Amino acid sequence: MPAYLIANLDVTDPVAFQRYRDEVAPVIARFGGRYLVRGGAVENVEGDLGAKRLVVLEFADMAAAKRFYHSAEYAPLIALRRAATVSDVVLVEGYAG
Repeated sequence: MPAYLIANLDVTDPVAFQRYRDEVAPVIARFGGRYLVRGGAVENVEGDLGAKRLVVLEFADMAAAKRFYHSAEYAPLIALRRAATVSDVVLVEGYAG
């Protein structure tokens, strides 16, 4: 069953964040991930999630999502993202129906 990385990012350093964006896409692809949402307009219709910049990545399964997130390749990019944003990130299993 697919799994998703969902991130809510508040960008505090646009220059460093652009570097992160440039470097992370090939790493995501190497781990079989793909973008479903990458920024874009957010419209709150109920409640206040506090959404700023939403990103949703899809992976084949939870194991693949964890391999990506905990990989040596992604570790320096996590540090770069954390320096450039205030981030909330979760991994969640998809629905098999």
